[in-house]
Amino acid sequence: METQYNPEMPSEGYDIADAEAIKHSPIASTLAANKQMHFDSADDASVFFARELDYIKSKSYDKLYPEFTALNTLPISHEVPEGAETVTYYSYEKTGMAKIISSYATDLPRADVKGHPSHADVKSLGASYGYSVQDMRASRMAGKSLDTRKAEAARYAVDKTANQIAFAGDPDNGLVGLLTTGNQIPLYTVKTTSGSKTAFKDKSASEILDDINGLTAYQSQITKGVEHADTLMLPTSVFIDLSTRQIPNTGYTVLKFLKENAPYIKNFISAPELEADAGDVNPYGKNVMVAFTNDPEKITFEIPMSYYQYPLQNRNLEIVVPVEERVAGVMLYYPLSAVIATDI
Repeated sequence: METQYNPEMPSEGYDIADAEAIKHSPIASTLAANKQMHFDSADDASVFFARELDYIKSKSYDKLYPEFTALNTLPISHEVPEGAETVTYYSYEKTGMAKIISSYATDLPRADVKGHPSHADVKSLGASYGYSVQDMRASRMAGKSLDTRKAEAARYAVDKTANQIAFAGDPDNGLVGLLTTGNQIPLYTVKTTSGSKTAFKDKSASEILDDINGLTAYQSQITKGVEHADTLMLPTSVFIDLSTRQIPNTGYTVLKFLKENAPYIKNFISAPELEADAGDVNPYGKNVMVAFTNDPEKITFEIPMSYYQYPLQNRNLEIVVPVEERVAGVMLYYPLSAVIATDI
């Protein structure tokens, strides 16, 4: 249940650093000197607005944005220390077979994993929000909270950039994403129709099923049956088409048909980031689908430092709250657990 705003006690707790910063700024004394504010002292004003900030920060921490598909779908990891500048991880490929042996066998076959080191930089994402003394004066007189939308806008900006990195990476800063060229995820070529069409909108339900099962069969083939993706992300326009297009005389939508006949895919995800025109997150410039195993042993989006709001800073007649998050991109521990197909 969402906490209701109490104009007399915005939050039960507060950050002492915030209260001290307000107290030692000209803002607290200015507000306390105004009798309409009903503050007994600068200390009283400082604590009150520190509680205001605690209320706002808590709402910002709790805010989730469903439109950021990677942040809501990929496994999130915080294993890398937040102070790390770089991280090395290993991408693996399972190898080897067992065999029947005699009681005195000395030539036991070796089952192993081949590991290839990969390196990623850890980068900080930063933003800020703030309130002027007039913002604080107006909120106190109206008995309303300071505008939480400013804090939410800062959170949105950081999440948007993190989500973009999860898909496209940031090659200039050494960050790999799900769609980054050269990330070792194999590419699958979908079939063309008799009219040389590859887009799902131009295909029948059976043809689309052939493409999806062909993709998972290709993955099984190149991994000798080890990998079977369980999640399929599709461009939102494609997902809507499959969800609403009826197969004549069956009572089925195409999506329902696919769910019942694609044996390994358990989850179909709508992802606007995979649209052809999603240039900031889709480097292919074409409609893309991504099949992957949604398992943190296979793939993670590494966030060494979760979204954090620092104690406020004084800047003349306003207070500013810096925010930071540290990311290291997508870690592909088993790159063959994912497959990409374009032109759908």
